Amino acid sequence: MAEQKIAVVTGGNKGIGFEICKQLTSQGVTVVLTARDEKKGNEALEKLLKDSGISDKNVIFHQLDVMNPDSIASLVEFIKSKFGKLDILVNNAGVGGLTVEGDVSIIHDIIMGDVFRIAGQEVPEMKSTGKIIQTYDLAEESAKTNYYGVKELIEAFIPLMQLSSLPRIVNVSSFLGKIELLSNEWAKRVLSDGENLTDEKIDEVVTQFLQDFKDGTFEAKNWPTAFTAYKVAKSALNAYTRLLAKRYPDFCINCVCPGYCKTDINCNTGFLTSAEGAEAPVMLALLPNGGPSGLFFSRKAVTSF
Repeated sequence: MAEQKIAVVTGGNKGIGFEICKQLTSQGVTVVLTARDEKKGNEALEKLLKDSGISDKNVIFHQLDVMNPDSIASLVEFIKSKFGKLDILVNNAGVGGLTVEGDVSIIHDIIMGDVFRIAGQEVPEMKSTGKIIQTYDLAEESAKTNYYGVKELIEAFIPLMQLSSLPRIVNVSSFLGKIELLSNEWAKRVLSDGENLTDEKIDEVVTQFLQDFKDGTFEAKNWPTAFTAYKVAKSALNAYTRLLAKRYPDFCINCVCPGYCKTDINCNTGFLTSAEGAEAPVMLALLPNGGPSGLFFSRKAVTSF
């Protein structure tokens, strides 16, 4: 009889995270759906049970705020006492690090502009009249949620994952975290140097960015001008994924861009569904022995960092 797999999915109450929970349970995985808001998390659990017709033994809700060390410790203790191990950790929770005033199609314009930049094509003129608002508080929240919180959660769970016969970590990232979009040459050099990456060097990039943002010098120092904190945090997360895969060669640890999906983080300007976006993270969560590790996937295909 196959050993029961246990998964934790962060940000599981809506969007891609909810669909990841749904698809994992359909594959027979026992899922711990987590969310920062307890009420929303329980509502998502009820919806998942109703939609899927699965047993409440196959999916459980537990509150988690990845920015709160006590909340992380509480979840780890829960998993330890209830299951004794963890097989799959999907780090999906994330924030955009900005707000929009007026026409939200400016999000689409910015994202598609970066798509054209990566492809080496001329960037179309932006037509939206919307305005992007980026504050230091939002930038700090983005760094803490999209990078530091993920890192702390992973490190807290490593001992329980080492007890699994098939440990899998999936960091849901974004093509906006590609190094070429980072623009600050020093940060690009540090994060591109896979052979010499360290935790300290990655942290230094994020710390320096936040300092420059706080000082009001981030544009002068050539950090990205839009989705600024999100790009820095996701670039750092991608670099940390590479580092972690080297450190734990018996794990499968990858990061993945799920595609441009209709989700709250992009004001629902995407064109893929959340269910389509969940397919690649679920694929990576269920990799067989000998599966790839330390890679960045764009949906189900390997891409460059």
